[in-house]
Amino acid sequence: MDGKTRFLTILKMPSLLLKPGREKSLLRRHPWIFSGAIASIEGAPQLGDTVEVFDSQGKFQARAAYSPHSQIRARVWTFNIDEPVEVDFFRRHIQSALDARAAFKLSTVTEAYRLIHAESDFLPGLIVDRYGEMLVMQSLTAGAEYWRDVIADLLLELTHTLTIYERSDANVRELEGLPLRAGLLRGESPAEYVTVIENGLRFSVDYKKGQKTGLYLDQRDNHLRVRDLTQGRDVLDCFCYTGGFTLNALAGGAKSVVAVDTSSTALALSRENVVLNKLPVEKVEWLEGDVFQVLRRLRDQGHSFDMVILDPPKFAQTAAQAERAVRGYKDINLLALKLLRPGGLLVTFSCSGGVSADLFQKIVAGAALDAGVKAQIVEYLSQSLDHPVALNFPEGRYLKGLICLQA
Repeated sequence: MDGKTRFLTILKMPSLLLKPGREKSLLRRHPWIFSGAIASIEGAPQLGDTVEVFDSQGKFQARAAYSPHSQIRARVWTFNIDEPVEVDFFRRHIQSALDARAAFKLSTVTEAYRLIHAESDFLPGLIVDRYGEMLVMQSLTAGAEYWRDVIADLLLELTHTLTIYERSDANVRELEGLPLRAGLLRGESPAEYVTVIENGLRFSVDYKKGQKTGLYLDQRDNHLRVRDLTQGRDVLDCFCYTGGFTLNALAGGAKSVVAVDTSSTALALSRENVVLNKLPVEKVEWLEGDVFQVLRRLRDQGHSFDMVILDPPKFAQTAAQAERAVRGYKDINLLALKLLRPGGLLVTFSCSGGVSADLFQKIVAGAALDAGVKAQIVEYLSQSLDHPVALNFPEGRYLKGLICLQA
């Protein structure tokens, strides 16, 4: 019996047959199957259906969630032929993620942290963040959407929380052919804002309309690192959002902080958070506007700082968009370096998945060259440990950061 015949004989559910050689990434346990790797589709799988994946010789490779609209045509749930994708599958994987966070003892330092980090927790497209006694959930892919209600019930069961708010309103859902959606998913609607403690500081969180699910939880450790470095410094916090770095700079003894963001709502919440923590409001100046334009204006007016923090939004969603993002990252880092005093620190980040750590370092190096300054990398930064990077999924390392000392 040849491979194709054997494949058709054992076929029990909709299945994907790969082109010759296109199983190599699956043998390395990478969870994405692109449309160009598929030779044929057996059956009529619908959005989010589980499909079995076979190589060109009919050998089982994986079970995956099917996404007919995305270039990533399927995302792997399991590589184990003996592991069915059903309720107990999700119970085991959710519990495993919860156990890992418990081992990290995150609850001793923060009331807000990521419980499930999508592919890096082996549950593609599923994001779950905890804010005190409430969960915020994102179903970003066809498979996560298909199992949405099962997952929500399991989360209530396993976390003993009462409320889940859904923030499935990220634009990546459109690539999956899914509508944007946000609202109460389980339980009773909490207050308009929730307040949580992170490393001893209190934050009021707009979980309904804020960026991501309300806070930049991936920056928690970096917030604390900045706190250690700001004593006596004049700090410029760009893309400050609701004050993660601003509050930590003040808590660390910064001499002054200029906080810049395009959103008046974010700036207002940043100020509220400063007041909430009884930090010196008089040390902060909030500037609303396009950060690129504000930096140019500060440069032209002769301002300078001992620390500049750059935490911009994604300039590149994918590697294909990286080229046009390079100019944005270079320009903003060049402007920041021109505003730094000798001996000053540049704390700069990229959260663009399409920009690798190596490329980001080259961009910052090019900015220093064009700015005519000497700088040294004194520390590499990444996302907090509740945002793990699975070894088989390097794309999970999306947040790259550098602390550079200007000579």
